Amino acid sequence: MPAPMLPGTDQSVLGVLSLVVGIAVFSLQDLIIKLISDTYPVHQALTIRAVVALPLLFALVALGGPKRLKSKRAGLITLRGAVMFAAYTSFYLGLAALPLAVCVALYFVSPIFVTLLSALFLKEQVGARRWAAVFVGFFGVLIVLRPASDVFDPAALLPVFAGFSYAVSAVFARRLGATESASVMAFYANGVYLAAGLLMAAMLSQAGFSEDQHRSLAFLFRPWTEPTPLDFFLLAACGAIAAIGTVMLTQAYRLAQASTIAPYEYTALVWSLLYGWLAWGEFPDPGAWAGIALIVLAGLYTLSGATTASDRKQGAPVIIRPGESDG
Repeated sequence: MPAPMLPGTDQSVLGVLSLVVGIAVFSLQDLIIKLISDTYPVHQALTIRAVVALPLLFALVALGGPKRLKSKRAGLITLRGAVMFAAYTSFYLGLAALPLAVCVALYFVSPIFVTLLSALFLKEQVGARRWAAVFVGFFGVLIVLRPASDVFDPAALLPVFAGFSYAVSAVFARRLGATESASVMAFYANGVYLAAGLLMAAMLSQAGFSEDQHRSLAFLFRPWTEPTPLDFFLLAACGAIAAIGTVMLTQAYRLAQASTIAPYEYTALVWSLLYGWLAWGEFPDPGAWAGIALIVLAGLYTLSGATTASDRKQGAPVIIRPGESDG
């Protein structure tokens, strides 16, 4: 159902504003997770975030009637949630070790993976220019990674894997979007996050842990730790951020065409640069900047021709970072 027209208001402008605000809200989650990654395990952050988000997302679904949760495609929706969990977890494990802006930039290879997988599995037509953009984007990733150099950190592969996992979930969403709403898929995904977070906590509670481990491994294997009141507030805030951000982004894609507003998702890079610089004095080196520029340009080009009228009708996502309950 199209969004209601607002007298005297340009809906495209409102869509852009909604998306920019939603991205700003979600960027706070990145900042929080990186701040707590030296003290708490990733599964604790995932679990607390999911517990807080669950009733908020249920309320969002209930607006259309709780019966909407019953779906003949529940298994496929749950599988998509598991893929999103893999994307979410790998992104934040990478975030623990990498500069904030570099991690976010590497994840933005996701629209390139979406293009590749859509051509392979959905048989969508991809022209020579978009294939060239795919090649340029992967070249940009190699420049940022610099696998043969002394500055290469294996953790840099984690946000790339997150981008790939998100692309797989986007292929699922293109199939599911014709019959399932964004809020229902978000609710199912959050349920998977909660169950998987608790399972990780149980499995890793006896795993070997040392503060001398790589930051990503320490974030994965650190035992559950009783949070201070302030830290619990920050962890719980991630759930509220997820719910609020979901509403903002869903509204953005209702108000305007995805091809119009999706490029503004790259404002996440601005926030990551600002937070990284203010909190940790991080700033990408010239080589990383060159790779980031190629990734962004390639992503923007693939987006310019990626969203068709049928995609918008199905509610297919374009770019949304892990943890953003997109649908």
